[in-house]
Amino acid sequence: MAAGTPSLDRVVALLRRLPGIGPRSAQRIALDLLLRKRALMPQLAEALAAAHRSVRHCSRCNNLCEDELCSICNSGRRDRGLLCIVESPADLLAIEDSGSYVGEYFVLMGHLSPLDGIGPDALHLDLLEQRLQETGLQEVIFATNSTLEGEATAQFVAALVPEGIRVTRIARGIPMGGELEYLDRSTLGRAVQGRGTLDF
Repeated sequence: MAAGTPSLDRVVALLRRLPGIGPRSAQRIALDLLLRKRALMPQLAEALAAAHRSVRHCSRCNNLCEDELCSICNSGRRDRGLLCIVESPADLLAIEDSGSYVGEYFVLMGHLSPLDGIGPDALHLDLLEQRLQETGLQEVIFATNSTLEGEATAQFVAALVPEGIRVTRIARGIPMGGELEYLDRSTLGRAVQGRGTLDF
């Protein structure tokens, strides 16, 4: 940034530490806040401080919430026999937005990645093991990402599921509206291997 603006430089440096924000984007956001949306800055600072004080992990599913239990764990309308394991709160929100799932969740807050120094200790597996011992659990659904890390995480965590509980993986393959000729070989191969009965 320009000389003599250490406060602005610090804002840019902090914004750059967020995922998906490079040097130019960080500079653009900081300048936009200062030049066009200055009134938003105190509100943003206050909202961030409030979130820092109030947001914590649900004691049951590890999702982000402001109470002891999140709204999903607190609901009496969810199917407690279904437990969907996801990597992040964003993944949970994506499944919820689909409106197709009525069970409960467990949020790992990451995936195994030995190269990045992320091992089993980072995935809150002690809390997950408590959930897996609850009576009435019938199926554990793995909805980790279709990456090498996501697959390795699903395989590792699946070994913790007690016998007698069904273990499934969300379907992978051709997206709705996708054309075969444009799909990569791995996606198409998984779609063929994971084919199901045609329902009319």
